[in-house]
Amino acid sequence: MAVHKINQRNLPLILVGAGLPQVIGLSGKSKSYAERLFDFPEVGPLIDPDAHRALQSPVRSHAVNFTEEAIADVIRETKGYPYFLQQWGHEAWNIAEKSPITVEDIQRASKLAITNLDKSFFRVCFDRLTPREREYLRELALLGPGSQRSGDVAAALGVKSQSIAPVRSSLIKKGMIYSRNMAILLSRSRYLTNPC
Repeated sequence: MAVHKINQRNLPLILVGAGLPQVIGLSGKSKSYAERLFDFPEVGPLIDPDAHRALQSPVRSHAVNFTEEAIADVIRETKGYPYFLQQWGHEAWNIAEKSPITVEDIQRASKLAITNLDKSFFRVCFDRLTPREREYLRELALLGPGSQRSGDVAAALGVKSQSIAPVRSSLIKKGMIYSRNMAILLSRSRYLTNPC
């Protein structure tokens, strides 16, 4: 409402925020005009040159470099997802004993990055789930990377799509999945690939 008033008075204010894909729908539910006040550009995985720059630029200012093979390995592991790039970069920085940061450093960093993501990023979200929601996510992750059809998840669970729709809806509301690309890197978490 404040942004609406500022907009009506033509005052010089810019608000930049970020959220999960469902923020567009939630903003419209909040106030009917809200979705018209804002642009909602989609921010997804970084393309390889941008992911490369995101890793290399911060360390260069400290006279450190990643090898090209190390960067390629991080990009392959993270699929260019910004938060994960940051986690891998952090772990690699702490592990590497000298420059350049190598593939061997990245392999060691990967173990730590996944463990730390499981403890923080995934664990917080995962602990909020019901057993049925965990089961849905596990089957979704086992279907592989990329977009998956809800009907395929239902088939893997041995149920009809209609019976699993409320679980899917609940997971969307909790920000665990979204309908266009439900499996972005969630399959990396041991919480989803190990039986609960």
